[in-house]
Formats: sequence, structure tokens, C-alpha cells
Amino acid sequence: MLADPPATPSSTLPSQAQRWKYRLRFQKCGDLRLVSHHDLMHCFERMLRRADLPLARTQGFHPGPRMVFALSLALGIAGQNEVLDLELTQELPAGDVLRRLAEQTPSGLTILSAHALDRRASAQVRRAFYRLDLGQDGQPWSDKSALRQRVEELLAATHLWVERERPTRKRLNIRPYVQDLKVTDVALELTFWITPNGTAKPEEILNLLGLKPLLERGAVLERTNLELVDEAGADCQAVGLDSVTQADRLAVGDDSAQEHRKPADRPQRPTALVSGPLSFD
Repeated sequence: MLADPPATPSSTLPSQAQRWKYRLRFQKCGDLRLVSHHDLMHCFERMLRRADLPLARTQGFHPGPRMVFALSLALGIAGQNEVLDLELTQELPAGDVLRRLAEQTPSGLTILSAHALDRRASAQVRRAFYRLDLGQDGQPWSDKSALRQRVEELLAATHLWVERERPTRKRLNIRPYVQDLKVTDVALELTFWITPNGTAKPEEILNLLGLKPLLERGAVLERTNLELVDEAGADCQAVGLDSVTQADRLAVGDDSAQEHRKPADRPQRPTALVSGPLSFD
């Protein structure tokens, strides 16, 4: 009778293998801003492999690298201070990780920093900051006073309605997601809350401000920074609709804000704008 094989100690099981987490801050600009987020993931995977870093992988039939981008970057937008969390199967000095990756970066991608993290930390984004240069071909934006007035009107509004086509066609109030808009001597700066219910898109604000032609003429929109919850300080509220008012939560259709309201008191939520015999206002 064959003896049973020796039991594998639980400490050596792949699912319980020890891992070390690192956070990278990186810059994506130049021609690389025209690379999709999906292709950027493959680019980082090749960089990690060429840098000979012991990247941890997920389990299952299709194992993948254990790396998480804090917030995907839309095609065409330059990222000046993006975030990537990754896990390694060996503990390495953060400086060594930074040096190895810096030697493998393609043109347009720069690794700005690397540091070790607690494995329980997560790259949860609280705010996103954007910037649009108002000087095109060396010529500054001609009417900043009118632009500042329009910005003040948007900030004073209680609703900023936009139409979105994906994933389903709908009408949405993005005002609760807009924390600040500012016109400087050379640029428009935008600050958005990032919440579990979503966020505003910079293109939507630019369209409301009449600045879409600036993008069509070649102006580059930049995401200058991502503020993470675990880096914003202990007194910072958790990311989400806690950062805006209760009325704002109702305006964007947050179910958790409605559960204690009587049905008759609940405001009308924005509905789909689908034209057809079963459509409704």
C-alpha cells in the first residue's frame, strides 16, 4: 500500500506566499499619451520582466501580474504624477526597484519615485487634478475675463447636466464631483472628487466652458496629480460622496442617501434619454 505524500506546510502554499508591496509614481507624456491604458499595462509588464524584478502573480487559469493602477488615464491626456501599486515575491530596497525600472522605460515614460508599502494599503484616489494650457501656438487665450466669469457661473450652479453614451445613455448631474475650477494667467486648473459613484470628466467641463476647440487645435490636457486617501492625512475624510453634501448625493442618484427618505420626498432622478415608444422624461 502506497504511503500518502507528505503534507505541504501551509506557509509554503502559493496562495499564502509572502509578498512585498511597492508604490510607484510615474509620468506618462509625449507620444506615449496616445497609448491606451490597456497597452500601458502591457508596457509595464514588459518593463518589470526586463528589469528582472520578482513580480508576484495572481492564481488561477490565467495568472496575471499583481499590479494596480490607481486611476486609468484617458487616451490623449498626459499624466504628470500617476500611481501604480505592485507586489513582489522578494523584498528589495525601493531605490533598487526604481533604478532597475528607470533603465527599462521607453521614451515618454519616467519613473519618478518608488517606496515600500504596507500590504494592506490600497491606491484609493480622493481627488484628481487637471490642467489645460490656455496658450496655443504661443498665443495666450484672448478673453480670460469672460472665461473667469463662465467658471464662476459653473461653480455657483447647483446642477451641471451632461449626457453620456457609455456604458448606457443617460443624463447626469456632475456638479457634486467638481471641487474647484480656476483660471490662472496661463492655464485652466480643474479639481474633481473621485467617488464610488463616479466622477466628472475634464472634457465635459471644457465643453461647458466652450474650450473644446482648444483641444481640437492640439492643446494637451494634463492630469497633474492624484491625491490618495492614505497619503492625504489622518484628518482626511474617506474618498467618496462623504466629501460632498447630502443634497449633492441625491442629485447624483446615490441610493444610500435615499434609503431613509419617504418615497414622496425623494427628488426625481435623471433618466435615460432614449428616444422610443417606451421612453420617458
